[in-house]
Amino acid sequence: MKNQGPQNITGLILAAGESRRMGSPKALLDYRGATFIETIADLFASRCASVIAVLGAHADQILAHHWGRPASLRIVHNPDYLAGQTSSLQAGLRALPADSDGVLFTLVDHPAVAPESLDALLAPPLPLIRIPRYRDERGHPIFLRRDLIPEFLALPIDSAANLVTRAHRAQTEFLDVDDPGVIADIDDPSAYQQLIASQTGSSQ
Repeated sequence: MKNQGPQNITGLILAAGESRRMGSPKALLDYRGATFIETIADLFASRCASVIAVLGAHADQILAHHWGRPASLRIVHNPDYLAGQTSSLQAGLRALPADSDGVLFTLVDHPAVAPESLDALLAPPLPLIRIPRYRDERGHPIFLRRDLIPEFLALPIDSAANLVTRAHRAQTEFLDVDDPGVIADIDDPSAYQQLIASQTGSSQ
């Protein structure tokens, strides 16, 4: 269901990394018949007013891939992607529509999040920060209210984004979900093979 609450939320996908440990662009890995970036973009587009995907390394290869991009998806290029994830987050936040109330952001290597987890993350009333948690381990996507954007943009480009979330721990809601997908960080071939194996097992 699209835009369940009165809020106007933007989905933000960080897909600018080099994928060095994987050896190929993680955005283009297959998950249930679609690429990682397709899977997340479609999930976000059905729940968010707009979606931004931040690209950097392998941008040409990703854009050359033939996929049905949601109409609400906007591509943003991060020329500073070598500086790390904070630079990509900042690039996406600078492109945020002026009327967005908040951001639901994730890394492109988290394609296995259950739709129900997204619905729970976006259920009103929305706190300043909402982070999913599976068996006490924090995961993605993370919801951030618009109030926090200036603090993220003020960070040094090579610093850790969690400096901001740690500063607001008292205003953070941890959402416990029965969904291992929120912590399934597909960062190398071994993790990808585990994901494929679990997918095969669930289909039998």
